[in-house]
Amino acid sequence: MVDLRDTHALVTGAGSGIGEQVARALSSAGACVSLMGRTHTTLASVAQSLDYKSQIAVADVTDRSGVAEAIERLVDQHGPIEILVNNAGGAVSESFAVGESDCWDEMINVNLNGIFNTTRCVLPQMKKLASGRIVTIASTAGLKGYPYVVGYCAAKHGAIGFTRALAAELAGSGITVNAVCPGFTDTPMLSRSIDTIVSKTGRNREEARADLTRMNPQGRLIQPAEVADCVLWLCSSAAGSVNGQALAVDGGETAL
Repeated sequence: MVDLRDTHALVTGAGSGIGEQVARALSSAGACVSLMGRTHTTLASVAQSLDYKSQIAVADVTDRSGVAEAIERLVDQHGPIEILVNNAGGAVSESFAVGESDCWDEMINVNLNGIFNTTRCVLPQMKKLASGRIVTIASTAGLKGYPYVVGYCAAKHGAIGFTRALAAELAGSGITVNAVCPGFTDTPMLSRSIDTIVSKTGRNREEARADLTRMNPQGRLIQPAEVADCVLWLCSSAAGSVNGQALAVDGGETAL
């Protein structure tokens, strides 16, 4: 069993989906969990239901100064952050040939610049402690390409490159840096993707969901708790030698 007692963990995008499940897993292991996101009500609802001490920080990961201020307050009140889970992200679907540059900028900002902003703030504390875990929730879109999400794929490939390069830079420091790459996961984000498929193709929700499910060779959607369990293990002492890895949780999709 993973024991994270007396450990301060920060999870971004913690109000729903994978981020919520990661917060629950870390809390169940005894960590003091700080939940960051853009909506106070959803964060507060998750915080109230956790097993152990928790607190919330309302901030948008694309707002560099806002993130810095929020993290400074969390550290002042609850001590240095020893675990960072970069989960905040989003996907927008559009044809590259006719898409707007604003969509590209949004995908890079939230999915790549966001992990820079949080990691840059937390890293000095980890260096002082000579210990830390940084886990970024990337995607199978960081390991392969999908049509109509060029910006998202580019950002997630960047997130994996960020992970590998920073892991190499910090090797020997006591800090590990890894990424988890879920396939299609049963979350609110997936539901929004289904809405987009329905609106653009005329297929019904059941057909759209079935198409996404078939991407997994196991014939099912990934569950958020499965991703959270992988994150929890990476944050444990048992994973001390795992560094610079992009672990796919996808039922074998990227193995084919």
